[in-house]
Amino acid sequence: MRPDGGISPGLVAQQRVRQLEQKLRAKEERIVVLETENALLHLKLAEFRGLIGRDTNEVAQLNFVHDKQQNLCRSTSSVIIQVYGAIQRLKRDLKNLHSFALELSRDFQHQCKSSLYQVLTVVQSIQLQNEAMQTFQTKAFDLEQSLQEVNERYQQEKQKRKILHNSLVELRGNIRVHCRIRPLLPFDTASGHSVSQDRHRKLPEKVAHTTDDETVLVKCNRPGHTLINKTFQFDRVYSAAESQDTVFADVAPLLTSLLDGYNVCIMAYGQTGSGKTYTMLGPQSEDDVTLSIEDEPELGIIPRATEEVFRLISEKPPGSHWVEVSVVEVYNNEIFDLLAKDSCGRVFGVKRDVVTTKEGKSDVPLLTYETVENAVEFLQLVDKGLQLRVKHPTLVHAHSSRSHLVVTLTITTKAVSADSFAPLWTDEQSSPRLSKELFCTFPQQMKDDKLVFPSRASSPAQFESTEKLKHIKTKLQLVDLAGSECVGMSGVTGVALRETSFINRSLSALSDVLGAIAEQRSHIPYRNSKLTHLLQDSIGGNAKLLVMLCISPCQKYLAESLQSLGFGTRARQVQRGQVKKRNLPMSSKSK
Repeated sequence: MRPDGGISPGLVAQQRVRQLEQKLRAKEERIVVLETENALLHLKLAEFRGLIGRDTNEVAQLNFVHDKQQNLCRSTSSVIIQVYGAIQRLKRDLKNLHSFALELSRDFQHQCKSSLYQVLTVVQSIQLQNEAMQTFQTKAFDLEQSLQEVNERYQQEKQKRKILHNSLVELRGNIRVHCRIRPLLPFDTASGHSVSQDRHRKLPEKVAHTTDDETVLVKCNRPGHTLINKTFQFDRVYSAAESQDTVFADVAPLLTSLLDGYNVCIMAYGQTGSGKTYTMLGPQSEDDVTLSIEDEPELGIIPRATEEVFRLISEKPPGSHWVEVSVVEVYNNEIFDLLAKDSCGRVFGVKRDVVTTKEGKSDVPLLTYETVENAVEFLQLVDKGLQLRVKHPTLVHAHSSRSHLVVTLTITTKAVSADSFAPLWTDEQSSPRLSKELFCTFPQQMKDDKLVFPSRASSPAQFESTEKLKHIKTKLQLVDLAGSECVGMSGVTGVALRETSFINRSLSALSDVLGAIAEQRSHIPYRNSKLTHLLQDSIGGNAKLLVMLCISPCQKYLAESLQSLGFGTRARQVQRGQVKKRNLPMSSKSK
């Protein structure tokens, strides 16, 4: 220090040097540290440089992936935009659906209210109807009881009707004679002229008239003789204006007797051209006679009778009746089967013979019978036979039948007889068929005064008292006789002349038979002709006979008309015993 009390410069310098040395040492230490750190940093830099070399490829890959992600993001963005648009549209649709649903809900509520009101109305109506139904059921029960009583009374009255009907027919006569006067026709002007030539000619005066329903008046006006009026009485007389319906109305009651167990025969008698075939069959065409239900107003007795028979059968229990048909003609005193068939199935006439059975009845062995189920089948079958019927033109009639036609319907009735107590069947195979027949024929039985029905499940041993099936046959014979004619007027020669001779002889034999029956002779000459032999059971046997006289009103046929009227008069004089019915058991009649 300086004496003056101040700091010496040297000391200051030393202190400064010391400070600087300290700083130098500190800097050196710092340099060492920094060098150390620098070395470390160089190491790390070398390490990082190695790492950077490795990651360059990864960075490139990451850049590629990033580019792809960017592309994907761009495409995704477009899809999102589309989806967003679709979502917006769906939102709009949903809003519309919501509005529609609200409207539909309002309508549904309105309809529910309306339906509920209707249901309530219907329920009330049903309640009223139920009350009315209960009332109706009570009335129906009363009506059923009344109906049962009426049915019982009906069955009783039905039996009385059958008895009264057949008694009435018998009181009228088992042989009834009707007369039909045909209208004047163009060929009545003069023989030898055709119908076409005579259409413009003046028709002649009528000499046969009807005065009432039972009387025929004939004016017998011959040159040089006084006018004589002759009258003939018959059961029924038809004028020229009366139709086929009117004629059949008087025939139909006989068919009821047919199903009541009686045989019936209806025959047409008269000269050629007097309308027999028209009355029995219907209108004739130019070539043949054809039958058809479509021509109903003009149908004759044969097709109408068949329709009526099937109508009556339809009112009976199903399967209790069936019908068989035979068609024969008597030509030149020979019987021909018009339904016989050859080996090829063609219909052709086969000669048959008539015999007398042990019971004294006429029969034609090997005669063809065809089963029919309705009137249409019958007409078709008879048409086939009519095609074979012999015809020949004469001056009197252009389609003169040269044979007697006999159409026979055989009705078989399945009845029940209580005289047997055997079981109905003995094996399972036959039992359904036989039990069906029993049900069709006699469907109900009485047990302890109550109505009971047999059981299909019952065993044969349970039928201790069983009724036996029995077949009853009745016949309806429909006869269209060949016309009697004067040889001089008809102008026939050769074969036709021979035919005329046989026709007249057979009709004369028929007249002789009726005369013998009327005079009650011990011998009736049925076998003098095949016709009378064939019709033996109808003329003098067990049948109700209706003779339909057909006459012409024309002056030139006066002799033939008088002959026909005389035949009818003789037929009315025939007195036969009471016609017997084919016995039907009581159980059958009660149906």
